[in-house]
Amino acid sequence: MAAKIYVVYYSMYGHVAKLAEEIKKGASSIEGVEVKLWQVPETLPEEVLGKMGAPPKSDAPIITPDDLAEADGILFGFPTRFGMMAAQFKAFLDATGGLWRTQALAGKPAGIFYSTGSQGGGQETTPLTAITQLVHHGMIFVPIGYTFGAGMFEMEKVKGGSPYGAGTYAGDGSRFPSELEMQQAFHQGKYFAGIAKKFKSSS
Repeated sequence: MAAKIYVVYYSMYGHVAKLAEEIKKGASSIEGVEVKLWQVPETLPEEVLGKMGAPPKSDAPIITPDDLAEADGILFGFPTRFGMMAAQFKAFLDATGGLWRTQALAGKPAGIFYSTGSQGGGQETTPLTAITQLVHHGMIFVPIGYTFGAGMFEMEKVKGGSPYGAGTYAGDGSRFPSELEMQQAFHQGKYFAGIAKKFKSSS
């Protein structure tokens, strides 16, 4: 049976959604893997989102906590808020208590990707602080390390991401993932899917 990879994300302005779509492409490039995009529920009213200038959401289905148990591997994506994951994603994870009690996610590989507003805005602290969520569920964190090669050492161009996972800089909201950032996202999806497939075949 194919390994099921879920790419679960929250995106207010579309930056994380762009990365998620590219990560899905990368994961789908591995034979014997099925990949599905999911969004976590929005917690803000439409009126508030409108005042914040947030565009309409993508057509990816809304996930429930119980859906997570069906996956063989999960990639979590979110924007940062003061160096940590956005409250919308944290609210979703807070609702996974039932899965925690049964350790339904224990042993499953998990990855992280993210967006920040600036170079000092949390490209490492955002994934680092998110790892606590994986630990309590007994999940196995799969970072990309430096497997992206020369792209990890780019110094001439602004590039998000880190050994923790793919990332991008949103700036004032007008900047979207660069070609190099999208390549890193594709790489993360492909790399993660290969590992998740190995876990699946050995179980």
